[in-house]
Amino acid sequence: MITHKVLDLNSQKEAVILRPDAPSDLQLIHQLRENQQIQILDEIKSQVAELIKLQNPSQNWSSETLTVAVEDFFNEHDQETYGVWVFYPWKSTLVHLLPEEDFIAVRTVRNKFKITQEEQDLLASKKIGIIGLSVGQSVAISLAMERSFGELRIADFDTLELGNMNRLRSSVVNLGVPKTTLVKREISEIDPFLKVIIYEDGITTENMHDFFTKSGQLDLLIEECDSLEVKIQARFKARSLGIPVLMDTSDRGMVDIERFDLEPNRPLFHGLLSKLGTEEEIQDNLQHNKTSILMSILDYNNLSERGKNSIFELGKTITNWPQLGSSVIMGGAMCAHFTRGILCGHGLNSGREYVDLDTLFRNRNESKN
Repeated sequence: MITHKVLDLNSQKEAVILRPDAPSDLQLIHQLRENQQIQILDEIKSQVAELIKLQNPSQNWSSETLTVAVEDFFNEHDQETYGVWVFYPWKSTLVHLLPEEDFIAVRTVRNKFKITQEEQDLLASKKIGIIGLSVGQSVAISLAMERSFGELRIADFDTLELGNMNRLRSSVVNLGVPKTTLVKREISEIDPFLKVIIYEDGITTENMHDFFTKSGQLDLLIEECDSLEVKIQARFKARSLGIPVLMDTSDRGMVDIERFDLEPNRPLFHGLLSKLGTEEEIQDNLQHNKTSILMSILDYNNLSERGKNSIFELGKTITNWPQLGSSVIMGGAMCAHFTRGILCGHGLNSGREYVDLDTLFRNRNESKN
C-alpha cells in the first residue's frame, strides 16, 4: 500500500505537504527518504536557528551559542518528525521545513515593519486573480514573495514558448509546460503553504464567473492578458461585482487602477473608449474596431516613441506587442506595491501613473544643466 501511495505522489503535479504527526504521512516520508532516486534537502537546523533568533531579537548570538541553542531545541524535539516535509514531484525532491506558522513568521520577518503585522494578517485573508501570465508571472511571484494574498487564482491558456523567455523567468527545460503550471510550481517552491488555483484554459465565457466568485469573491483583479475581448469582459464583470482592477502595460512604467469597489458606475478604462461609442456598442463592434480600441486603451499619445514605432510594425516585421524583461519585472514589482496599497486601504484612487525611468533621468540631467 505504501508503494502505491508513493507512486501516486510521483505522478502529482503539485507540491505535497506531508505532516509527520499523521501516521500515513510519516510512512510516506520514510519511504521517500529511502528512495535513492529522490533528493533529500534537510536544512531544518538552520531554519530553527533563524526561528530562535526571531524569538529572541535582543540577544546577541554568536555562532557557538546559537549552535548550542539549536542542539538544546532538538533535545526536546525529534528532528525527523519536527515540522513538515514537502515533496516536489517535478524535481523528485523532498524538503524539510518548519511548521507552517513558524515557517511564515521566519519567511516574512524581513517584511517588518515595511508591512505591519496587521497588514500582513489582512493580506493573508485576501483573494487575488491574475489574468495573463507574461507580466502576470512577475506580479504573481512578487505577491508570493511578500505573502500578499491568502488565495491566488491565475488564468492563462498558453504554454511556455521560446519567444516568451525574454520576459518570463524560466528554463528551457520548461518549454511546452503550461504557464499556469510553471507559476504555481514556482510559488510552491517559495512557500508551499500559499493557496494557488489555476485556470489553465484561460478566461472563457464558461469559467469567468467561477474565476471571480468560486469559494469567495475576488478582492482584486490584476489584468495582464493580450485579448481585447477578455480585457473588456473582465472589466464588465469586475465592475458588476465591485472589484478593483489593476493593470501594467510594460511601457513607460504605466500602472492603471480602476476602483470599481469605490465607484460602481465608473466607465471602463477611465472613459478612454467613449469616443468610440457606448460600452455596449464597443463590445458589439469589437472585431471591427480592434486597432482603435487598442490605441485608446494604451492612450497612444502617451506611449514611448519606441512603443509607438512598434505598433506600426505589428503584422509586418513583428507578430506581437514588444515587452522587455526589465519592464516586466519592474511592472510586477509595481503591481505588488499597489496591490498592498489597495487591499490595505492606503487611499489609492482610480487613475494612471507613469514611472518612466528615461524621463526621470532626462529631466534630472536637464535640471543640472
